[in-house]
Amino acid sequence: MLDKRQFYINGQWVAPSQTNDLNVINPSNEEACAVISLGSEADTNAAVAAAKAAFIPWMNTPKAERLALLEKLLEVYNSRAEDMAQAISLEMGAPIDMARQSQVGAGAFHIGNFIRAFKGFEFDRMLGSHAPNDRILMEPIGVVGMITPWNWPMNQIALKAIPAMATGCTMILKPSEIAPLSGMVFAEIVDEAGFPAGVFNMVNGDGLGVGTQLSGHADVDMISFTGSTRAGTAIQKNAADTIKRVSLELGGKGANIVFADADEKAVKRGVLHCMNNTGQSCNAPTRMLVQREVYDAAVETAAETASKITVGLSEDQGRHIGPVVSEVQYNKIQGLIEKGIEEGARLIAGGPGRPEDMNRGYFVRPTVFADVNNQMTIAREEIFGPVLSIIPFDTEEEAVQIANDTPYGLTDYIQTQDGEKANRVARQLRAGMVEMNGQGRAAGAPFGGYKQSGNGREGGVWGLEDFLEVKAVSGWAAE
Repeated sequence: MLDKRQFYINGQWVAPSQTNDLNVINPSNEEACAVISLGSEADTNAAVAAAKAAFIPWMNTPKAERLALLEKLLEVYNSRAEDMAQAISLEMGAPIDMARQSQVGAGAFHIGNFIRAFKGFEFDRMLGSHAPNDRILMEPIGVVGMITPWNWPMNQIALKAIPAMATGCTMILKPSEIAPLSGMVFAEIVDEAGFPAGVFNMVNGDGLGVGTQLSGHADVDMISFTGSTRAGTAIQKNAADTIKRVSLELGGKGANIVFADADEKAVKRGVLHCMNNTGQSCNAPTRMLVQREVYDAAVETAAETASKITVGLSEDQGRHIGPVVSEVQYNKIQGLIEKGIEEGARLIAGGPGRPEDMNRGYFVRPTVFADVNNQMTIAREEIFGPVLSIIPFDTEEEAVQIANDTPYGLTDYIQTQDGEKANRVARQLRAGMVEMNGQGRAAGAPFGGYKQSGNGREGGVWGLEDFLEVKAVSGWAAE
């Protein structure tokens, strides 16, 4: 079993101030694979003090020097890709091929995109031609607490740590205690890249401990959190007394609107997208809204597609899906599958329990419900597992109404070959992102949502701006 009890504070790997061990569980076999320590308030305070001391020197470090360090970080990250893939696969159950390609790849993708955005970013700007002696200065907000989830570890760490580094902020990372190993590899990468001591710090802990300490800390200027809406609410309340900025990327219940004129691969594409990462994605298209004329055919295709998805161990190569991350998640998903049956949804694939050939591990059968209405629990709650709900609709107006009838507003999807209709519907959807006809959003597009899906934007120029304060200066001397 791996011993990963240390924290990374002020450029050094240090022992926790007091013993508070937690086993990291391999979700494929339910056995402990590593031990970490949960930080105490003394550990949090030490990390915050290191970040605070490093802030002014780092803020004043020339842009070119910060850029060179980010480029070095990307180089080291790529050299440690296999270590990162093994850590992610072990801790949260991503099949190893998926961990190598998608999980690790997401981190490299975002680091590269931020480097490109950073190169062209102007921190000092003239207000306008009407005011030649007014300047707008974009300055780092200060010390940032970062709380990241277990489902896409490097995607989320890169979306927070890299723009914070670029803009001149210092930070304390608290990765998920369920899947902390990848965050520790990232700390090793930062260390090898040569960032000054205190710029990046990492303390393991749980939400009630280190998470609460960071969000309420007077010397933390901003919290950037990705996770559940319930936890985001608690963080925002705890941060209120110190009036710090709180950026939240929370849950989703994405609607995938399949019109009668959708392309022939739309339904299969939607099912596979929903099941990707074992359904553990906040932007998964978990509600498939299908126009009545093609509903029966879509149900048949969805059932057939789901039945062909295989489930397997995270260490095995192949295109299967792995386990869900923990016993808590497994039990929650099983309860919601049972609830779907109880409330009258028609089970057309999967169902309760593990796949027939598995007797341990947090494995869930790829499950599809048809004849769902939008008031059922499985249509309202974020399941965060491989479970799809199919809902019929008749008109474009009804589809929009159903899609928007949710407390969430992260990512919606549209499938139609009528470009004018696609654009029209996209404007009406109350979501931060809309993807049409299987075309993913381009590099640098902002990621974030409306309503209870959060209040910030990550990625590209928007991701840099999230960590900056705006200072307006008059009477600027000509240079």
